[in-house]
Amino acid sequence: MAVIEVRDLRKSYADLAVLDGVSFSVEEGEIFGVLGPNGAGKTTTVECVEGLRRPDGGSIRVLGLDPVKDRRKVREQIGVQLQHTQLPENIKVWEALDLYASFYARPRDWRELLAEWGLTDKRNARFGKLSGGQKQRLFIALALVGNPRVAFLDELTTGLDPKARRTTWELVKQVRASGVTVVLVSHFMDEVEELCDRVAVFDQGKIVAIDTPGGLVDGVDAEHQLRFTLTTTDLVEVEGLPGVTGVTRTGNRVVVTGRGDFATAVTAQLARDHVLVSDLRIDKRTLDDAFVALTGRSFDATH
Repeated sequence: MAVIEVRDLRKSYADLAVLDGVSFSVEEGEIFGVLGPNGAGKTTTVECVEGLRRPDGGSIRVLGLDPVKDRRKVREQIGVQLQHTQLPENIKVWEALDLYASFYARPRDWRELLAEWGLTDKRNARFGKLSGGQKQRLFIALALVGNPRVAFLDELTTGLDPKARRTTWELVKQVRASGVTVVLVSHFMDEVEELCDRVAVFDQGKIVAIDTPGGLVDGVDAEHQLRFTLTTTDLVEVEGLPGVTGVTRTGNRVVVTGRGDFATAVTAQLARDHVLVSDLRIDKRTLDDAFVALTGRSFDATH
């Protein structure tokens, strides 16, 4: 069942088309990723879906409702963590949760959220004294205090250190496990690969692909490499194997470049000829490779 349906969404500012015919759906219970470089239209799309911006064209349904015409009903059923969320420095954690709970007709018990998100011992701490990871946990709790069916999390881990990012990822998984559908906006490839069931890849105001992270990667016909170290001096001929496009050798270190499932052919040949190797490693294709294949540009170069 689709909880969000977007069809031919359009939005312009002056002569600049920020969104140009965006269409997608989000199924109940999934973590749906919205991936793209800065300026690709991700946040504008999500803000239109949330009812925070009015689109110029197209249609949006959230839980069967129009987020503009039925704004109040929609906001009762969604939770939002905005890209640039901020609270007064001196507000206490419990005060923020109590305030947000007052906005809803049937909110969660914010005391339960304190426990669920590891904030019980920070109940009386002021917002300005929280660490980056603690603030993110509070923002997630605030997004859930209204007991939503859908939660929107926008650039959740920007500015966090690697440990805090990993911890936050586990929190997102907990949100989904609690029965809430999650729309996750991100420009981090590893985050989307780790968390999302499906992902819409945005570029220049359009969606260039929608698939599972694995499906996007598997659809890439890009070269990648198999690396290994010979434990003997012998190396069989692998240049002519299916998919192999190049072989380089430096001492006993060998790098085989190819496309498709060439690595299987190479390792099978090594086994047949009893060639012993160590430190065998395949450089995986990535979502960045998929983005290059879809757009002709590096993801990093668009930032």
